[in-house]
Amino acid sequence: MRACVNSGSRVKMSTRMTHHDLLIVGAGLAGMRAAIAALTHQPQLDVALLSKVHPVRSHSVAAQGGINAALGENDSWEAHAFDTTKGGQYLGDQDAIEAMCREAPADILDLERMGVIFSRDERGRIAQRPFGGAGFPRTCYAADRTGHALLHAMYEQLLKRQIRVYEEWYVTSLIVDDGACRGVVAWDLLHGGLHAIGAKAVIVATGGSGRVFLTSTNAVINTGDGMALAYRAGAPLEDMEFVQFHPTTLKDTGILITEGARGEGGYLLNTLGERFMKNYAPEQMELATRSAVSLAIGQEIAEGRGVDGCVLLDLRHLKRQRILERLPQIRELAIEFAGVDPIESPIPVRPGAHYQMGGVQTNQWAETELPGLYAAGECACVSVHGANRLGGNSLLETIVFGRRAGVRAAESVRGAASRLPSGGTLELEQARIAMLMANKGSERPWQVRDELGKVLSLHLGIFRTQKSMTEAGDKVRELKARATRVVLQDRGNVFNTDLIQALELQALLDVAETIVAGALAREESRGAHYRSDFPRRDDANWLRHTLASRTPDGPSLRYQRVTVTRFPPK
Repeated sequence: MRACVNSGSRVKMSTRMTHHDLLIVGAGLAGMRAAIAALTHQPQLDVALLSKVHPVRSHSVAAQGGINAALGENDSWEAHAFDTTKGGQYLGDQDAIEAMCREAPADILDLERMGVIFSRDERGRIAQRPFGGAGFPRTCYAADRTGHALLHAMYEQLLKRQIRVYEEWYVTSLIVDDGACRGVVAWDLLHGGLHAIGAKAVIVATGGSGRVFLTSTNAVINTGDGMALAYRAGAPLEDMEFVQFHPTTLKDTGILITEGARGEGGYLLNTLGERFMKNYAPEQMELATRSAVSLAIGQEIAEGRGVDGCVLLDLRHLKRQRILERLPQIRELAIEFAGVDPIESPIPVRPGAHYQMGGVQTNQWAETELPGLYAAGECACVSVHGANRLGGNSLLETIVFGRRAGVRAAESVRGAASRLPSGGTLELEQARIAMLMANKGSERPWQVRDELGKVLSLHLGIFRTQKSMTEAGDKVRELKARATRVVLQDRGNVFNTDLIQALELQALLDVAETIVAGALAREESRGAHYRSDFPRRDDANWLRHTLASRTPDGPSLRYQRVTVTRFPPK
């Protein structure tokens, strides 16, 4: 190791190159499923994962309600595909949707064989509950801890195969040589120092960017790292303006209250005690799509029929036994963080930032425009969710397209010669971190991050206008400049979380800029993107994907047609 001395701090940088056949950045469900699939497909591959947290601390563990698949006797993958297409307001690419829905049943059975303990019905089969926007009860679940069950089963498979995990490492840049991705530069949190890790192919599976908003259901680690890495390396981001607000989160905390609560029969009530969804979606009621329910709740609150800035989720009629059996975690969360026992009283809820429908543009096999780079899970946009994701499809996306990414990446590196990338990217990243370490001033990373969250929550929430989004864009550009000047109180190398927060902040700002640009340009309302100044859906002009590419002056937008196969827009 050699050290670069700057303003009294020592930024370590490795001069030795580690190399793998396939490197996966992110060890949640998509990342672990990709690793398992790659080794199953090509057992001799050298596969490694890199994660900024321990794999079972990945945000996938927080998923509650379930994972979709057409397992029922009267259900079909075609019906699942139609519901997904319709729920996404026809913006999803139907060839990708068909692939996901067609392969879902086999993937669920694979998960069961891996040891996932799904809840069972009275006949001993995998139990399925109704979810919003679905024509059949097709959401498989493990009580209200489905993500936890899936993630731990997947981690067992990781250990079984003895796959190497770089645990508590943070990727600062992708290495691009001769127009292809050749590896990453990463900071070792535990020991300190930058390292270059070469690879024949890289899969980015880093999850979402929900922390771009102040209040979010997302873990604090969801800072859009993978999206920003790909964006900076030249891969476009797709449909970033579509950010889903989950209808039911706990007031002030943003803690998720699963859609499974409504799937089990929960009611939404306003201050008058009425089930107001009858005025917005009289057929589907509380099981309308998430964008429809969120907009309805927002309207009730805005027109004075809320309860202290919320509405009420009433589970009392489900009775004690059913709540304890099907929704035990929801009860614990309500008691712990809202002081309410749902067996006895309704839960105060309101919409909160939840999921990014957009992400790194990929095809059905997780390939990006940058050779050697793949993306899967929430950080990617294979475009199965369109303008509004259906509950239960996010876990399914991680499994189906994580597996597909692993298979395709394994095929691409088979027989390929190892090629060590140049050290130029490592030198550039070392200089960037040295500059952050040397900054002097008073503003801390968390202060800029909180300000960013407030700006987007205020101006790019459920309701958007040109005026509000223009103000947000101006503020984001200002914050980007300030983020390069933040001061770090910790100038050391070992477990410097101050440094990581500063790097995460820069990723969040890159993502925020693409969200604002795409939303300002899209002059219509569709799914999670609702503009008060353009309240109607406009298929004639806007049935197309937004692609954002990075330039020195900010995002450059272009558009791409939506793939329509069997379901013409209605």
